[in-house]
Parts: sequence; C-alpha cells; structure tokens
Amino acid sequence: MNIGEVSAASGVSAKMIRYYEQIGLLRAAARSPAGYRLYSATDVHDLSFIRRARDLGFTVEQIGELLELWRDRNRASADVRRIASQHLERLERKMAEIREMTDALKFLVNHCRGNHRPDCPIIEELARKSIEAEETRATSQLGRGFKKLE
Repeated sequence: MNIGEVSAASGVSAKMIRYYEQIGLLRAAARSPAGYRLYSATDVHDLSFIRRARDLGFTVEQIGELLELWRDRNRASADVRRIASQHLERLERKMAEIREMTDALKFLVNHCRGNHRPDCPIIEELARKSIEAEETRATSQLGRGFKKLE
C-alpha cells in the first residue's frame, strides 16, 4: 500500500505518518524501486493503534511504550495499567484546573453588567492578576540580587 492508501485505511494523515516514521514511533516503511514508501497491513494496525491512543490524549512517549507492550505477547497488563493510570491522573488534574478556570470566569461574567459603562470586573481581575505577576517577578529578581550580595 502507498501512503495515501494507508492514510485512508488508518485515519492518520500522510504528514503524520511521515512524522511518526521520523521519530521512530512507526517502523520505517519499505521502499519501492522508485523510492515510494510501501506499507503493510501491520503498519495500518500500528497507525490505527497510534491514532486511537492520540484520540485518548496519550503523549508520543506513552504511545511508544504502549506500542512496545502491544507487540509483546508476554507483556504484563500491570505495565499497561500503570501508563494508563498515570495518564488518567494527568487528565483528571487538567479537568480540575479547567473547572477552576470555568468557575472563576462564570463568576466574573455574572458580575459584569455588560452595559455602556467602562467598569468591568473581568478587566479589573485580569489587570489585578497581571500586576500581581509583575510584582512576583520583580520580587524574585530582587531576591536573586540580594543573594548575590551576601
């Protein structure tokens, strides 16, 4: 199969197929006498596996580990579970962060009158956070300066 056929069969774009090959996630394809990539049914299965893992948000590194485990018929499911559990924990942390951002933004939107007047709690909060960040950076830089003097 050529790269277009494999792309259609696996749901992975030709560009990503070449990228996965380049980083070693996918084995290098055989080449035709004219230099075109030639893929097998195994490559389609690997790419489908990669696509599904990416859809679940696994990192390229995690997908590499999972592919190795998938190919190893003597694998311990505990190894697969460990990778998936770590990923799940990361996703749950990210979801909690997004919930906090959503709650904060809902609060601000609900307290903004949205009228012709210039006062707006959304702008005030963004400006306050910006000033706090600048003060933190300045204090940090100042603290480093004092350490050099000691």
